[in-house]
Amino acid sequence: MRVFRKFLAAAPLVLVGSFCHQTAAEIELPVLGDTSSGMISPAQERQLGQNWLRLYRSQVPTSSDPFVIEYLENLLARLVPYSQLEDKHVELVVVENSTLNAFAVPGGIIGVHTGLLGYAKTENQLATVLAHELAHLSQRHYARRLEQQKNMAVPFYTAMLASLVLLATSSSHNNDAGMAALATTQALALDAQLRFSRQNEQEADRIGMQTMVQAGLDPYAAAEMFEEMLRGSRYGRRPPEFLLTHPVSESRVADAYNRAMQYPRKPQADNPEYQLMRARIRAASEETPQQAIRRFKGELDGDTQSRYASRYGLTLAYLLAHEYDNAREALAPLLEQEPDRLTYQIMASDIEVAAGNYQDGIATLEALLERHPDSHPARIRYAEALMKAGQYQRSAEVLERYSRQRPNDDYVWYLLAEVNGLAGNILGVHEARAEYFILNGIFDRAQIQLRNALKHAEGNHYRTAILQERIKYVEHQQQRLAN
Repeated sequence: MRVFRKFLAAAPLVLVGSFCHQTAAEIELPVLGDTSSGMISPAQERQLGQNWLRLYRSQVPTSSDPFVIEYLENLLARLVPYSQLEDKHVELVVVENSTLNAFAVPGGIIGVHTGLLGYAKTENQLATVLAHELAHLSQRHYARRLEQQKNMAVPFYTAMLASLVLLATSSSHNNDAGMAALATTQALALDAQLRFSRQNEQEADRIGMQTMVQAGLDPYAAAEMFEEMLRGSRYGRRPPEFLLTHPVSESRVADAYNRAMQYPRKPQADNPEYQLMRARIRAASEETPQQAIRRFKGELDGDTQSRYASRYGLTLAYLLAHEYDNAREALAPLLEQEPDRLTYQIMASDIEVAAGNYQDGIATLEALLERHPDSHPARIRYAEALMKAGQYQRSAEVLERYSRQRPNDDYVWYLLAEVNGLAGNILGVHEARAEYFILNGIFDRAQIQLRNALKHAEGNHYRTAILQERIKYVEHQQQRLAN
């Protein structure tokens, strides 16, 4: 779900409208090494990718839904070991946008628009897109292009940032604006060399399918997904964004089917959790909870791909509408059918916390964390429930520990700053806000927060030393961007 981030809203962000027309000289990324001497190194790619990600986060609405994030992280964790990536560490960014798009950025960054989950009908179809993007990274298709040109790393990353920001901030519901954005994006994508060569695409198709097979997923899903995209591009006013940089033709669909026929087809039941995540995204995409209620009621009264997912979506819609009794009634059959499904159990606690029954909701979450200590949604919901119940210090302690496990999760730092403020821990507020701003590439605001924290840490030599090192780090990042 989208989170309103008050202190981010006050930060001096670059406006997307003007941003997309800036030149490479105006949007600086650090120059690492001499790209004219050959292919940039993986270490250089990772550093450039991390700086790219910070700037990207500062420009686009990203999701903080812990359920969707954990689901996608788990699916990537299933695929990555079977990919040809030398460095198996990848970083996920989930973009709140209803358009069909996914992308990979050199340095191990995978981006997923929430609209992709709405478009892909099965987990296997979604996985085939992710496997394809992983293949582009593993084969270093971006770096091969840069190898042929001198000093192109910064302009390349800059143009990639501009085009992907534009894709992430254009709405599929605003056709006129969308078509205008689409034309600009195509030009930017061409400048950024996001359109891979036919040979690159064929290689990514082949290696992506190998990844799917080795991960125990359905190789035929690639052809099915491409076929859906091709059909959508024929009948829709605007083609899916994914097709801008990954054109699909009838011959490519046929090639995918021929390639899949090399493997035995094993019927696979879809992952129920995937359909629940799709329901979460569909509920959040409606303009009002009442519209979401009507949508899911209509599905349950008629035809639906997944009745349990439609019922889960209806439960979430009732929760968003503050209709707690209706939410409990809608959830009851799901819990009766699968009492041990963690997603349903957390939903039950969400209802109680929202209804003000904090003790019951917190007790449920504590019991769940005993059995599922690594659950990201359970940990986040527990911290949120403690905060809503006024147990600010306990919530801060939970988040402080969790920030060490997920130091690159900006929502964890956002929550920690909020709860520290409620607890009256001013030093903690400044420290957490600084980390949040660092992750979002807003270094001037991070430096202000760190210097304020330094004043409150006076006399604490350990905290002072840490803060001074973070200030040096931020100053170093600012210098890189300025040079």
